[in-house]
Amino acid sequence: MSRDIKRGWEPPYITPHRHDNNKFGRRASRDNCCQRIDGIDVDYLMERYGSPLFIASERRLRENVRRVRTAFERHYQPVVHGWSYKTNYTSAVCSILAQEGSWAEVVSAFEYEKARALGVPGERIIFNGPCKKRPILERAIAERARLHVDHLDELELIERIARERGEVVPVTLRLNFNTGYTDPWSRFGFNLESGQAHSAATRIKRSPNLHLTGLHSHIGTFILETRAFAEQVRLMCGFMKAVEADGGCLIDTIDIGGGLPSRNALQGIYLPPEQAVPAVEEFAAAICAALEEGLTDRDLPRPTLIIESGRAVVDDAISLATTVVGTKRLPDGRPAAVLDAGINAMLTALWYHHPVKLTKPKEGDREDTVLYGPMCMNIDVMRHSVQLPPLNAGDTLVFNPVGAYNNTQWLQFIEYRPAIVLVHADGDHSVIREAEVLADMNRHDRLPPHLQSLTP
Repeated sequence: MSRDIKRGWEPPYITPHRHDNNKFGRRASRDNCCQRIDGIDVDYLMERYGSPLFIASERRLRENVRRVRTAFERHYQPVVHGWSYKTNYTSAVCSILAQEGSWAEVVSAFEYEKARALGVPGERIIFNGPCKKRPILERAIAERARLHVDHLDELELIERIARERGEVVPVTLRLNFNTGYTDPWSRFGFNLESGQAHSAATRIKRSPNLHLTGLHSHIGTFILETRAFAEQVRLMCGFMKAVEADGGCLIDTIDIGGGLPSRNALQGIYLPPEQAVPAVEEFAAAICAALEEGLTDRDLPRPTLIIESGRAVVDDAISLATTVVGTKRLPDGRPAAVLDAGINAMLTALWYHHPVKLTKPKEGDREDTVLYGPMCMNIDVMRHSVQLPPLNAGDTLVFNPVGAYNNTQWLQFIEYRPAIVLVHADGDHSVIREAEVLADMNRHDRLPPHLQSLTP
């Protein structure tokens, strides 16, 4: 006699059959684990300091900045590296780079004050940015910081302060122009093609309280074309010769800003980073060759070349470790996992396919997997597509590189911001930023007396 057996029902889904190849036909790497960072077990750090967790490598940070500086000094001298505070202004990171000889490149009163509080002298601060109010300008002038002028109102304010102090203040003129290789950053500085830059330079040279000593421009971010920087330098050198022609000024610094890429995977670029991103040595060679050519027939002291690289120095020096809190199957058949870190901690996931690895090997065929964060927002996607073996709650993953902008642009939204741990060059480690707790969130709140009781 037959007997009906009731079974649980689940909606049908399609599981596509895939070969273990990427779109370029090469077998995917089986090296998908990051168990240790500079010799310290990642899971141990997460158990001790919580998940998610940022983990910084002091060794890598020092190696990276030395490599950038050496790449340029091999072709040109003198060279100054200005550490871009906005890229990552964690105090320990800034202090490590200051120890390595980097100046501080800041773009706000907050960043300027932070650099000074860390012990960076004013004369080793490069002050960029479009919003410099009078109090911080007065301090920067008194402390001999390098002022990069962004607009005419700022120029007038600096001149007024200098006149009141009875001083001659050296200034650097920020330029914008079209290299033909990147979208012009025309909201910053004075435009070259329209004549704004020449007019501003003339005004500075005529002022008894200002002295034009430097030129600066920043042509974009994550630039993959070395010729863009070469053209930038060519245009800046042409302008330099034009403003020096009447003997009214001497340019002693050429600051080419930042924009050097890291070995990361920018969304919309399908080549792997090792093929899409030129090495820093290639950028340095192109930039310095253009500078040497631009200085031909200029019988004056060589200007100092300033580079404001941030991303290429810090990005791969910091990782984000995170834990799977749940898994699910999407309607299209793909597996998905929910992580305890989202775009609140790693905002750059909106623009980059950050490489991600498990902390331990796992059995099972890789599948096209979606990684979500914990936010109650549909845009909270850490990876829209990544090949991973089947995941389970409790599995731990590491994203790297994530050091650029995530510890400055991260959001206090829904979840607490996690701790940052530094693995020291000697193999020890320490917390360099504590994880947030409720007291941190409530510290600036103020309750009027009539709201201090929940009873009407």
